[in-house]
Amino acid sequence: MYFQTLFLIVPSLIGLVSEREKISNLIILLIGILLFLSARNIINFQTIWKLFLPIILVLIGLYLIFKNTFKKSFTLKTDNNLKEYAATFSSQNLNFAKEKFENCHLTSVFGDIKLDLRECDLKKENIIKVEAIFGGITILVPDDCLIKVVSNSLFGGVSNKKKSIDAKKIIYIEATCLFGGVDIK
Repeated sequence: MYFQTLFLIVPSLIGLVSEREKISNLIILLIGILLFLSARNIINFQTIWKLFLPIILVLIGLYLIFKNTFKKSFTLKTDNNLKEYAATFSSQNLNFAKEKFENCHLTSVFGDIKLDLRECDLKKENIIKVEAIFGGITILVPDDCLIKVVSNSLFGGVSNKKKSIDAKKIIYIEATCLFGGVDIK
């Protein structure tokens, strides 16, 4: 009855070639191969069960190491001199009221960052790179901004609650969330 494992292996192989999301297909392929080897009595099923959690943790680690390989990105040209702000085991409130805002990079590790852009001078196109690792980031944007988000998330995510009616400016947000979240209001 080992042929039934092909219902896992074949679609995941096709998904690896045709889809952009590779991690879920890779996990299903690995599970299918392990079940196939178990059905052929090459590996003991109890051994597979003991190795299941460590294998999943290794795959998550590999994903975090090679995430930039799979990452979509915006093609907006920016200078590489992004202003960097970080909150590690702390919180930070960034308010750019009546100031000119440049592109920035926010990193929150077990912390909290609040970025208020509602009363600042924004360029027509802006990029904010965000990393939330076991932390949270809140970005408050003006009403006349269109928000475009690209996110790589693992047990976290980006929540965009801002709906622009008359967008004159664009804010591109590149987010990486690992057990953390980003709120855009």
